[in-house]
Amino acid sequence: MAVSEDYYKILGLEKAAAAEEIKKAYRKLALKYHPDRNPNNKTAEDKFKQVSEAYAVLSDPEKRQQYDQFGSAEQFRQRYSQEDIFRNFDLNDILRGFGFSFGGAGGGGRVYTSGGRRRTYRQMDGDPFADLFGRGGAPYGGPTVPRAGQDLEYNLSITVEESVFGAEKKLALQKEDRSEEISFKIPPGIANGKKLRLAGKGAPSPSGGPPGDLYMNIQIQPHPIFTREGNDLYIEKSVRFSQATLGTVLDVPTLDGGTKRIKIPAGTQHNTKIRMKGYGAPGLKGAAKGDQYVKISVEVPKKLTDRQTKLIRQLDEEGL
Repeated sequence: MAVSEDYYKILGLEKAAAAEEIKKAYRKLALKYHPDRNPNNKTAEDKFKQVSEAYAVLSDPEKRQQYDQFGSAEQFRQRYSQEDIFRNFDLNDILRGFGFSFGGAGGGGRVYTSGGRRRTYRQMDGDPFADLFGRGGAPYGGPTVPRAGQDLEYNLSITVEESVFGAEKKLALQKEDRSEEISFKIPPGIANGKKLRLAGKGAPSPSGGPPGDLYMNIQIQPHPIFTREGNDLYIEKSVRFSQATLGTVLDVPTLDGGTKRIKIPAGTQHNTKIRMKGYGAPGLKGAAKGDQYVKISVEVPKKLTDRQTKLIRQLDEEGL
């Protein structure tokens, strides 16, 4: 589907448009190009698909934020498939809410439910508009096409180490009356909350079509000393007041089990972050590798000896 370069321009909007403005613009254009008003009009069909793709991205805060980073529809589609773009986009409900229907489509096959998730992208042919424009299934009395099985979801807990370095996993899935063991790989750098798709590992089709897909919801377990934010790792290290003042060196643990010696400059302040370049998580799809940051916590002694108290007072008198 040929789409112009900018989703905002497709909807006739500025980049700073509010959510309600995006919805209003899409409603106007969807009504204009809807197939009920433009039967057998290929130009209107293409326009309807354009504005629907733009709305699917810009109406979703997460997708919109990612799109704004890429800056163009072409770059966005290089990273995200049509399935990703239209996931959780219920075209049926949206158009019904706008007051118009699906041009005689039978209604089956648009929305799938699996594990509590509504599945809105058509499985049988990869076309989210198949029912609307009369392709797939039998909306206009044509031969019935076997539907794909439902997608399944599984919440997969992994360690921070597995999220950074990757891992090979095995999982026993219970499918109807049988158990199936599947093997799969966790890609290095995968982030918390991402979905890992295993094609064809979902539920079988009840009508002889292909099986659905299995989506692994990645949940990264807390680590005792490391925190991951994006592709960066964070660790906290404490130094004494004298070390922060005069400077010192620290041996800092790394996630691979090693250590790296870093220099703490004289005069380091509390909560200073020292960067260890390249010690973070690898980036997915060509993104840059992250870094490790050491957050310095300066310890202030709670108890002092008489001699220490005297020395501190002398320093205070000298303006330190």
